[in-house]
Amino acid sequence: MARFQALILIHAVFVVPCCWMSRTANAATFTITNGCGFPVWPGLLSGAGTPQLPTTGFLLQPGESSGVAVPSSWSGRIWGRTSCFQDPVTGKFSCRTGDCGSSTLECSGSGAAPPTSLAEFTLNGADGLDFYDVSLVDGYNLPLMIEPRTLQGTIEGGSGTCLATGCATDLNVGCPAELKVADDVACKSACGAFGDEQHCCSGAYGSPDTCSPTAFSQYFKNGCPKAYSYAYDDKSSTFTCGGSPDYVVTFCPSAPASVKAAALAQVPGNVTGGAGTSAAACGHAKALTGVITSWALGGLLMMCIL
Repeated sequence: MARFQALILIHAVFVVPCCWMSRTANAATFTITNGCGFPVWPGLLSGAGTPQLPTTGFLLQPGESSGVAVPSSWSGRIWGRTSCFQDPVTGKFSCRTGDCGSSTLECSGSGAAPPTSLAEFTLNGADGLDFYDVSLVDGYNLPLMIEPRTLQGTIEGGSGTCLATGCATDLNVGCPAELKVADDVACKSACGAFGDEQHCCSGAYGSPDTCSPTAFSQYFKNGCPKAYSYAYDDKSSTFTCGGSPDYVVTFCPSAPASVKAAALAQVPGNVTGGAGTSAAACGHAKALTGVITSWALGGLLMMCIL
């Protein structure tokens, strides 16, 4: 799913002292946490057919957490914006990475400009399961993790794997020169950098049989094995959970030194890969069609009849 390229005011966001909150009968709570040593402005975008959330953008200072109530069948994505400011003359709000182009703190239905790390969700999907992933198909700007949680902090009794996933590694360190954004603030995807069919899994390369991982996508996969690295990276990157969990989305979680070191490794040449796609994952693709970027129409959407 992840390859889809798929509160009212800042005062409506509430800071919570703990790491998560419990799900009510009709909604999940997403606790969004800034573990970075600098401010992060989360952006939120709902998928097609899903109502916009009461907030679509706000500020988190280092160490802050804010809870957002999410409808039980919500689909959409969450990302972090960095180096944001408001022009004192024009009043226009903009961010160096993850900017949604709304010119305001709230993204108001606009998605993130790549390169941006994305947390993607479809709640209460096929078989009543939640589907979630972290995608680097649009490139990378921040470490990002997703954790399913109950009030007790466990997922016992739920169905699906209910595993934490994401990318705890700083991929801006060691980003290939061809993908690097100035001052190491982000790392482009190969599709974003080159725009050709091979790297975008489009045209003649628009199927799992013809679009394989490249040395560039493998850089992302080595550093973050659970995150989507290219359009058809399904098998190791889509996660499910039942039992009505809440979710913690964390920017800049801690990462073991061994994981950070792995991010620096690059594999030359192409790597054979690709996996089949389940009907449930296709359903997740449909739910996220409203948040696909124009140049990333690969992945599930090309394998499913939408």
